[in-house]
Amino acid sequence: MLVKTYGSAVFGVDAITITMEVNVSQGAQFVIVGLPDNAVKESTYRVETALKNNDYKMTRRKVIINMAPADIKKEGSAFDLPIAMGILAATDQVDTDKISEYIIMGELSLDGSLRPIKGALPIAIQARKEGFKGLILPKLNAREAAIVDKLEVIGIEHINEVVSFLNGNETIKPEVVHTRDEFFSNLNQITQDFSDVKGQENIKRALEIAAAGGHNVILIGPPGAGKTMLAKRLPSILPPLNLHEALETTKIHSVAGVLPKNSALVTERPFRSPHHTVSDVALVGGGNVPQPGEISLAHNGVLFLDELPEFKRTVLEVLRQPLEERNVTISRARFSVTYPASLMLVASMNPCPCGYYNHPEKECVCSPGVVQRYLNKISGPLLDRIDLHVEVVPVSFDQLTEKKQTAGSLAIRERVIKAREVQAERYQNDAGVFANAQMTTKHLRESCVISAPGQALLKTAMNKLNLSARAYDRILKVARTIADLAASPNIQIEHLAEAIQYRNLDRENWAG
Repeated sequence: MLVKTYGSAVFGVDAITITMEVNVSQGAQFVIVGLPDNAVKESTYRVETALKNNDYKMTRRKVIINMAPADIKKEGSAFDLPIAMGILAATDQVDTDKISEYIIMGELSLDGSLRPIKGALPIAIQARKEGFKGLILPKLNAREAAIVDKLEVIGIEHINEVVSFLNGNETIKPEVVHTRDEFFSNLNQITQDFSDVKGQENIKRALEIAAAGGHNVILIGPPGAGKTMLAKRLPSILPPLNLHEALETTKIHSVAGVLPKNSALVTERPFRSPHHTVSDVALVGGGNVPQPGEISLAHNGVLFLDELPEFKRTVLEVLRQPLEERNVTISRARFSVTYPASLMLVASMNPCPCGYYNHPEKECVCSPGVVQRYLNKISGPLLDRIDLHVEVVPVSFDQLTEKKQTAGSLAIRERVIKAREVQAERYQNDAGVFANAQMTTKHLRESCVISAPGQALLKTAMNKLNLSARAYDRILKVARTIADLAASPNIQIEHLAEAIQYRNLDRENWAG
């Protein structure tokens, strides 16, 4: 007897429907065809044991399972459940009337219980797109998939529930998530607030500018100055995710399998902080089984690279193109996938190996030339993509112990949102440009017109401070953001002056 069940394979951040054709005939063989990987081939053992342990009959006849389309590699253990249902239906243990109306996915334990799967959200989106009535999947993935409306999402915990549901012996209430209510209820939750930071008002100001214009930023300072603490609070002052961004971010995290259990929607901007031993594949994505890397998991949020010079140079170089293109394409002999990667890069570093170069109180013990060699671990093209270079100095005892209340994240966020609204209106006719950091040369000519005194100031700064030529465009972009925060239609001389001070690493004599 031939029976068809339907599953789904995730490719990139999208899903492809897979038809499981199960045929039971005379013989004594169990064969899976259609480019299955080892995890799919091993499903025969999991399926057989789970069926026996739950008193279902495992046929001893010839079973051939074709996973179509046969030219796409099938990976992972999530095909256990549709294979099991196909075998039960082909041996008349499950009614075939409803089985074709649902996408079925789930990994079976040997006792018949179900383990969660990856990519439930893109699978649900594809199921609705292709007109399926619903999706049957593990209970722990149900809320994630239920974000998709007009689709019956059946969350189950055990194979017996699936059999009873398909036979009509049990009614399982579909999981319901009110997407907009879920989104707005968690929109302004802030776990790490800028009001926790004592002192460092100039650094807060720099991060506010970075958030307002979407600029990449690097923090340079001695150990314990607060670089990591400040960076971790940056997402709290970024504009809240809109619903489209939240769904896009959730989709990526779903594919990577990093969504918390029973979660529905990512409502906070991601903050990813990989260790400096990360490989280039882990950072950019890919692998034998294509997976999003850290830069894609930071999409619509912040990628924080702590101790930047300690990362391998090859790892840092893979960032160059994604920072410009806002996506990353992984091309291999057998596949090519594109992951989104629109993020803010925040990096931190000590100024030298000992950490105390330019420290106001402690003396640097590094030998001559070491500071420059340490800085040279970061390539010029990568530094060229970082708009703000900010020196962080230690906080004094008086600042740490003062009772003065500082501005919180919500107050700073309001100013950032107003500046972003100005930029959204300015670039409304330019696809792919949403903030000042993404300005092209054309936008610089149109939006960054400066007066004669401003030109004179910029010329003097570049000559006296030995600023490099690449700093010119970055200064104009940052100055435009400072003007937007001040609600100024034109770049004033004070905006340029503030922008110039954020190019420390471009000074030829900075490292001695």
